Amino acid sequence: MNAIQMIEQKNLKAEKPQFNVGDTVRVHVRVIEGKRERIQMFEGLVMKKQHGGINETFTVRKISSGVGVERTFPIHSPKVDAVDVIRRGKVRRAKLNYIRGRVGKAAKVKERI
Repeated sequence: MNAIQMIEQKNLKAEKPQFNVGDTVRVHVRVIEGKRERIQMFEGLVMKKQHGGINETFTVRKISSGVGVERTFPIHSPKVDAVDVIRRGKVRRAKLNYIRGRVGKAAKVKERI
């Protein structure tokens, strides 16, 4: 192994959260405000998962005050404390970009049983 791979192995999380595209998740994010640190929740639909290894990211979309908000999180970041799966979605695509153009019930994903 070269030096870069050794550093990447050291910074990987021991347990990677298990979720897929289409799932509704609640991401626990560490937020630092001045000298205080707190955990803030971001709940929404997983739109896509990208890459692999230390660079693996996922994008979550939620509707806040009628405006769509998307946020991309690195899975192995120390700022991502936990990822809770609220609902499993049944989708046939790897990236749900078409959801951006939908509103209301049309933007829903069926639940996997």
